[in-house]
Amino acid sequence: MNKNIVILISGSGSNMAAIVQASRRQHWEERHGARVVAVLSNKPDAPGLSLARELGLATTALDHRGYPNREAFDAALIAAIDRHAPTLVVLAGFMRILTSGFVAHYAGRLINIHPSLLPAFTGLHTHQRAIDAGCRFAGCTVHRVTHDLDHGEILDQAVVPLLPGDDAATLSARVLSQEHIVYPRAIERLLANEG
Repeated sequence: MNKNIVILISGSGSNMAAIVQASRRQHWEERHGARVVAVLSNKPDAPGLSLARELGLATTALDHRGYPNREAFDAALIAAIDRHAPTLVVLAGFMRILTSGFVAHYAGRLINIHPSLLPAFTGLHTHQRAIDAGCRFAGCTVHRVTHDLDHGEILDQAVVPLLPGDDAATLSARVLSQEHIVYPRAIERLLANEG
């Protein structure tokens, strides 16, 4: 049985591209019966959509501003995702708080990457908050998505040292380079464990 992966983005799609490239380089389709089949975005002008098309993937843009509320948008998003019969739905810089109905629909199949070492610094502005708190390390966490924001089961993490003179931008860039390693690794581990 094919394991279809659908990726949701809102921006540049760098994590999406890292996942797609890893899946091809590591032969996920041959080894795990898995492949990335589609990329969806809530922003029609997200640069990652063009990148996904260059990678030969199906793309869909659903502008969240065209819906009367979160529930209506999430219902349309579910319909668009389910056309691809996903085994995994991967949030890769998808900057929307999802409704409990959406999370429940994909329970156990929905994963995210967060730019902190959870459970520290849930939510936004993680890099500046780590700097302000005097942390010596920061990083990123791949986790299952649950009803509680950034609180699901931790699947993988990468640690990045805070360096003297770091600001949010320099720290963010170093963390992002680790996200591109840890996110594909966590996904492949999930696929392998599913047999």
